[in-house]
Amino acid sequence: MLLRPGHFFTLLGKNASRQQWKMAQDLGLFVGPCCFRRQLSGSHSPKRNHIFQDIVIHKRTITWSQLLSSTDKQKTDGPKKKSKQANPDSVEKEKSVIKQEIISEPIIITAPGIESGPPDGEKQGSKDAKAAKAKRMRVDLTKTSLERNFITPVRAMSDFLLKPTDLEGLRKTKRRSPIENEPPITVYWRKDVESRASEVWGSKEKLLNEIVRREMEHRSYQQNMYSVKRQLRDYLKSQERVHSRDEDFAKESGLFGPSGRVVLTAVVINGCNFLFKLAAWLYTGSHSMFAETVHSLADTINQLILAYGIYKSTQRADIEHPYGYSNMRYVASLISGVGIFCVGTGLSFYHGVLGLIDPAPLEDFYWAFFILGGSLLSEGATLVMAINAIRQGAARHNMPFTKYILASRDPSVNVVLLEDLAAVLGVAVCSTCMGLTHYYGSHIPDAVGSLLVGGLLGGVASFIIYTNVAGLVGRSIPYDQLERINSELESDIMVRAIHDVKGIDMGNFLVRYKAEIDFDGRELTRSYLDKQDLQLMLNEVKTFKDIDELESFMVKHGENIVDLMGGEIDRIELKLRTKHPEIRHCDLEIL
Repeated sequence: MLLRPGHFFTLLGKNASRQQWKMAQDLGLFVGPCCFRRQLSGSHSPKRNHIFQDIVIHKRTITWSQLLSSTDKQKTDGPKKKSKQANPDSVEKEKSVIKQEIISEPIIITAPGIESGPPDGEKQGSKDAKAAKAKRMRVDLTKTSLERNFITPVRAMSDFLLKPTDLEGLRKTKRRSPIENEPPITVYWRKDVESRASEVWGSKEKLLNEIVRREMEHRSYQQNMYSVKRQLRDYLKSQERVHSRDEDFAKESGLFGPSGRVVLTAVVINGCNFLFKLAAWLYTGSHSMFAETVHSLADTINQLILAYGIYKSTQRADIEHPYGYSNMRYVASLISGVGIFCVGTGLSFYHGVLGLIDPAPLEDFYWAFFILGGSLLSEGATLVMAINAIRQGAARHNMPFTKYILASRDPSVNVVLLEDLAAVLGVAVCSTCMGLTHYYGSHIPDAVGSLLVGGLLGGVASFIIYTNVAGLVGRSIPYDQLERINSELESDIMVRAIHDVKGIDMGNFLVRYKAEIDFDGRELTRSYLDKQDLQLMLNEVKTFKDIDELESFMVKHGENIVDLMGGEIDRIELKLRTKHPEIRHCDLEIL
């Protein structure tokens, strides 16, 4: 029994004699400070514990039989023993021995009949402490474990293919949110989630197979999306190139391009010539001058119409006109030709015939000759500009000069060229006829000059009408140009043959190309398989158990091959437009 010093002296006082009690009191005077120091050493701070770390109280076992033996012997032996125990020298000697032993050992008191030494509980506790100290394992940072890991509900459902209802009933707890100022998040024990996943899917192997199957589907979806995104990216790039080409085309073919500058210059010059010729006709009354005045007026109006046609032809396509307004040049040129024929030719013939039937008195032609000379110079300048513009266009398209004019590749410039050519010839005819009239004094050469100018205008108008009607109806592009496009198309690895090929000239040097293609199915399939994981496809086929699974497999990949065919058509169209920029619309059909 382990006793405190106070309890020990209380028990001792009940049975001890006066002399033993005195010795116990003296002993208590020494034991008390020792216990007090030990108490201080265990209840103060580490700094103060350091002060008392040298105070160690060792074991000392004092049994009641040792301390009370004199009492028992006194009762049995009588006064002789009592007097012997009362010897002061022996008492002092015993006290000194006990004090010296107490200094070296702490006091543990046992009841009589109990062996000396520490109690059994203390012995067992000491053994357990030593065993625990010997068996304690340190943390091994090289080992891995998921037994105590947490997992969020979202990750549990994604990693183990579970539903929210499958997580019901599992242990969960709250943990700090990784986002600042957010409430705690709910997490589950990972081992519980794994156990529930095994219950839902039957086994870990089935769960793993399902994960692999879904991963294959996800990869297939990603590959398909990649193909779609690539096609969309290529399409957007092609549209950007088309828009860039349209902008360049608008700058080149618009009013501020080569053709537009020629037409605008002709409008200004013909307008000035009309005003000067009108003044000369009013002054002289010459029928030839009247014809030239009408000619300049018709040229001015027609070239204004041409300018509007050039501006409208560069307008982008819309819902009502999906193929654009490129034919507006032909329309404007056709209107101009009709106007020249009706107004210029008609009035010139009318005035010439009127001069033959009812001649009028003539005035001096002096100022008229100066005006005709200025008109010849101005009309000649615009004629030179038109010739240079046509020569540049013919060189750009690798065509001869005359063929470029006859094919009416640039109808606006053609009209300006022919009108200016007719104007120069008309000025020459008018000057000659007026000179003959002035020299001979006869009105007949002047009237004949009006008829000749009218005939010249009629011929120019007829040519303009014919060439522009052919352009509006729709004519094929040159054969050599069509062959170059066909060769480029047939050389593609996906194309076996092409049929029903058409290349239509849309005006403004634009082409609409159409062809029916016989695709090579084997090359198309190989191209599709190059983008697939064949090993995964083989593993998927091996797992088939019935026809329905095979049908689903074939339908999925068949649809993907059809989508790939559409992508290949877009690729071929893009290649044709890159090699042949004049192709505005490319229609490729599958046989």
